[in-house]
Amino acid sequence: MEYQDNHLTLKFTIIVRFILALSFVAPLSLFAAPDYIGSESCQSCHQPEYQAWQGSHHQLAMQPAVGDAVLGNFSNSHFSKDGVTSTFFKDGDRFMVNTDGPDGKLQDYVISYVFGVDPLQQYMVDFAEGRIQVLDIAWDSRSESQGGQRWFSLHPDETIPAGDILHWTGPNLNWNYMCADCHSTNLQKNLDVDTGAYQTSWTDINVACEACHGPGSRHKEWADAAVAGGEDKTKNKGLTVSLNERDDVNWHTDSKTNLPVRSQENQSRAEIQVCARCHSRRAQLSDDFVPGQPFMDAYHPALLTEGLYYADGQMQDEVYVWGSFRQSKMYEAGVTCADCHDPHKAELSAPGELVCYQCHAPEQYASEAHHFHAPESEGASCVECHMPATTFMGVDARHDHGFRIPRPDVSLELGSPNACNQCHDDQDAAWSVAQLEKWYGTQPLGFQNYAGVFSAARQNTLNAPGLLLELAMDGAQSGMARATAYSHLGAGLNQNSMMLLQQGLNDSDPLIRQGVLTALESVPPEQRIVALPAVWDEVRSVRIQAARLLAAYPEGKLRADRQQKLDGVIEEYIAAQLFNGERPESQINLAGLYQEQQKFVDAELAYRKALQLQPKFVPAYVNFANMLSARERGTEAVNLLAAGIAEIPESADLYHALGLSKVRQKQAADAINDLSQAALLAPENRRYQYVYAVALQSVGEIDRAIEVLQTSLAHSPGDIEVLYALVTFNRDAGRNPAALAYAKKLQVILPDNPDIARLMESLE
Repeated sequence: MEYQDNHLTLKFTIIVRFILALSFVAPLSLFAAPDYIGSESCQSCHQPEYQAWQGSHHQLAMQPAVGDAVLGNFSNSHFSKDGVTSTFFKDGDRFMVNTDGPDGKLQDYVISYVFGVDPLQQYMVDFAEGRIQVLDIAWDSRSESQGGQRWFSLHPDETIPAGDILHWTGPNLNWNYMCADCHSTNLQKNLDVDTGAYQTSWTDINVACEACHGPGSRHKEWADAAVAGGEDKTKNKGLTVSLNERDDVNWHTDSKTNLPVRSQENQSRAEIQVCARCHSRRAQLSDDFVPGQPFMDAYHPALLTEGLYYADGQMQDEVYVWGSFRQSKMYEAGVTCADCHDPHKAELSAPGELVCYQCHAPEQYASEAHHFHAPESEGASCVECHMPATTFMGVDARHDHGFRIPRPDVSLELGSPNACNQCHDDQDAAWSVAQLEKWYGTQPLGFQNYAGVFSAARQNTLNAPGLLLELAMDGAQSGMARATAYSHLGAGLNQNSMMLLQQGLNDSDPLIRQGVLTALESVPPEQRIVALPAVWDEVRSVRIQAARLLAAYPEGKLRADRQQKLDGVIEEYIAAQLFNGERPESQINLAGLYQEQQKFVDAELAYRKALQLQPKFVPAYVNFANMLSARERGTEAVNLLAAGIAEIPESADLYHALGLSKVRQKQAADAINDLSQAALLAPENRRYQYVYAVALQSVGEIDRAIEVLQTSLAHSPGDIEVLYALVTFNRDAGRNPAALAYAKKLQVILPDNPDIARLMESLE
């Protein structure tokens, strides 16, 4: 042992001396991370690219509010909404606004920065402690003929008083958290979690060269050495990412299918990962992302979540374009962003439809035999048919990048939009279906065919589990669709679906691994052990999600080395939450973790911090009250929820939680009133209907309980909990035929469950 220790010491000494010696003959930057040096350092060697970038949406993403950068009318112009009149004016060279502040009173504010140029421009104000807030009154920079050159509200249909989270001085219009990462280069948020103060910094105020190409210090060293005639031994010319997946690649038309084919398979996807960090709906985990890293190392993207996407995958909320593109046949074929967009001008690489005809033969696709519309008309446009636009922020029309075939038949069934009726708004979807069948002889289906699957999952129908399993296993479908299918499998897991989840954790696509872990959130803590291998995942977003799942795994049941690894990744999870520590969501995430780790003092501090940050944040009241009740502090839980209802009297969640707290306090009669109010305020919430029914049954109102459950089941025919309750309630009321009918429905969902088989036998 002594020899081994001395030997290791000797080896370490030799290594140190070698590094010290090298420092005299090699730049120290070989051993340090590359630095950001700013776009001005790039222009001397990359003049054409630098000039193309000038005036682009990236170059104008954010600017100081000086001179011509400000597009709005600041000549004492006024904008009135909800009893508040805001005035835009100038004080010398300063651009000013007089509007309602955090206390609701009119005050003068200096405009510090501007966001964007077209089709709107937003304005920002510096506040104390480094906080920057974005006005919710924006300037419509379109021409007057287009309806522009006016001030308008970003929340035209909502009354937003001071103190509301959507008020321009509130957390949801805070630049440091909401906007900064995507509008500046090398953005470091630098939040002090304890004080809430920011010291946010950037290298370039806008989206500059290094935002996509990575920090440039080593590249500049390489360039300087090349000018001096030195030999190039630097990997990738000193850059952190190679955006070269389009080099020596061309697209040609396959003679058999007449479809475009890439000359070689796209193995890299580096370009899309760089673009995804800003052009996606995602949660940020840290600001240490460097181009060349996996996108999901620093971001957790949204799947096809209800409210964000329609069931067929079309964008519904402001999800940007990456999530749509990941569903597309183009992504699967190897198309990259720069195949269509000039990355420096941030414009299309060819005007109008010509960008499509780079790959798609115009003689086939620009013909009336294909689109059945007059040439040059809107209906003949590739973009209007296959990339229908949705308007966000009042005036900003954004195109869906799913490149999908219009499906009015899906609209007819599920109510999602379709490109045909966005144009022919005087007709209905049935008319569009008839037109397509008349033209093509059938309804074209296209690549994305999972609307029925996700609609079934959202409605919890009897056949949903089988449909989801089939989609999750279909390797011909997009990773985004399969990941979403996996994420829904948590309801009604059986042996087959558990085996599939384990296989999914080995998938090469981190999105699918994310979907699997989302499903495992629904299983009891002791069954989550199947997620343990994901703690070693190379992608941070995946491994910290796995660690969070396993935080409640019983202490002492893991081998010491595995527990040590899990503890380390849990610390990564904590760091990601503290990075967003100014948000109440992150604080309750921390509180939930600490609660599962039996660190109840830390959990309580985090819950109280969440309520301090946002006094109307309902989940903080509910989760905190649940913890208090579990800790035999029921009276405190009831008082907390009552205080929450005083703040947010329309919250079904708070009434439901209050009812449960009273049940735990053995105040069942009082609880029914609160549970009834929750069911009334949220008739679509199956859980609230179920709990209300159970409460009714507990006080002898069996007929009313069954009626509530039957109404809930009509909206969600595959709800296992409701079906079990209907079996039990009917059996206990002596209605065995009805109980048996519901048991048979249960068996369809859980065919391998022996308990259901025994239950049916007893009923028969």
